[in-house]
Amino acid sequence: MQALNIIFPAQILRGAGVITRLGEICAALGKRALVIGGHAGLAAVDTQIRHQLAASGIELVGLQWFGGECTEENIERLAREVEVTGAEMVIGVGGGKALDTSKAVAVQRHVPIVTIPTIAATCAAVTPLTIRYHANGHFRDLFPLAQAPAAVIIDSEILATAPLRWLAAGLGDTLAKWYEFRAISTQHQNHSGVAQASSANSRICYDLIQAHGPAACDAVRAGKPSAALEQVLDAIFMFAGLTSMMSSGAHAAAAHAIYEGFTVCDKTREFGHGLLVGFGNLCLLALENRSDAELLEAVRLAHACAIPLRLSDIAALDASELEEIVQMSLHAPDMQNMPDNITAHALYQAIARVEAMAAVV
Repeated sequence: MQALNIIFPAQILRGAGVITRLGEICAALGKRALVIGGHAGLAAVDTQIRHQLAASGIELVGLQWFGGECTEENIERLAREVEVTGAEMVIGVGGGKALDTSKAVAVQRHVPIVTIPTIAATCAAVTPLTIRYHANGHFRDLFPLAQAPAAVIIDSEILATAPLRWLAAGLGDTLAKWYEFRAISTQHQNHSGVAQASSANSRICYDLIQAHGPAACDAVRAGKPSAALEQVLDAIFMFAGLTSMMSSGAHAAAAHAIYEGFTVCDKTREFGHGLLVGFGNLCLLALENRSDAELLEAVRLAHACAIPLRLSDIAALDASELEEIVQMSLHAPDMQNMPDNITAHALYQAIARVEAMAAVV
C-alpha cells in the first residue's frame, strides 16, 4: 500500500483588511523577518508590512526583489540572504513566481514562510509546490516542497485594487482544475477518498466561478471588495489549492501543456500564466470533441471572466511562432496525461474551432 503525504498550510486568512493580522502571526514564528517579493507587490504592501512588524517587535532584516524569474539561481541567492541576515522567517509577497521563489527559499533554509498574494492569479500562495523556470523564462520543472506556508494572508481589499487581468488569470487557472481533472479522469482512475475530495474541490472551483466570476470582475473594475470577489478568492486560493494538494498523480492536461508551449515564444511568455491556461482550457474542450453547446457555454464564461478567446487577444503570431508553440505544447509533460494522443493537426483544429466559436460571443 502506498503511503499518503499531504501537506497543508497551517493557517489561511481571507477577508478585507486581514493583513492587519500579519504582526501577530509573525510574532509566533520568530523575531527576524526577510521579505521577498516582486516590485509591484512590495510597493503595494511595503508600508503595511513595516508597520505590522514594528508593532510586534519583529526586526525587518531585509527587503529583497525575487529576481524576476523563479530560477534555481535566484532561489540559491536568496537562500544565502536568509543565512547571512539570520532571518527566522520569510514573508513572500506578490504573484505566483515571487511566491514560488519565496517558498523554495524558506524550505531550503528550513524556516517558516508567510505568503501575501497581491494578485489573485494562481493558487501559489497556498501550495507546497514551486514551478521553476530557466533564466530565459522557459518552463523548467515542477519542484515539490517539503513544507507549505505557515500562514497565507488573502486580503480582499488589496486584491480588489490589482489590475483585472490578474484576477482573470486566476479565474482561467482555477477553471482548469475542473476541466483538466475531468479530461484525465478516465485514464487516471482513482477511487480513494482523497481522490474523490480532489475531484469535488475541482468542481467547487468551477461552480463558484460560474456563479460569481463575472460579478467578481466587476468588483475589481470598481476597485472594491465584494461578497462575489471573496467567493472567487476562495475558489482561486483555497479550493484550487486543495485540488492540487489532494490530487494523487496527474492533475494537469492540455490546458497547462498549451501554457507551457506559450513560454517558448518571446511575444507570449510574459502574458500571464492563468490567462494562457484560460485560453488552453477552451482548446482542451475542443480537443475532447465537446459539443458546440458545451464549448459555447465555456467560451461565454471565459469572456465574462476577461479570459482571452483568440490568439490575437494574446499576441500577433506568425506561422513559425505558432508552430513552435504547438510543438512545445505537444511535447510538454502535461500533454502526456491526455487519454488520447494529441497531434499537431488536432491542436491546430482545436484552436481554429475555439476562434470560430469566439466570433459569435
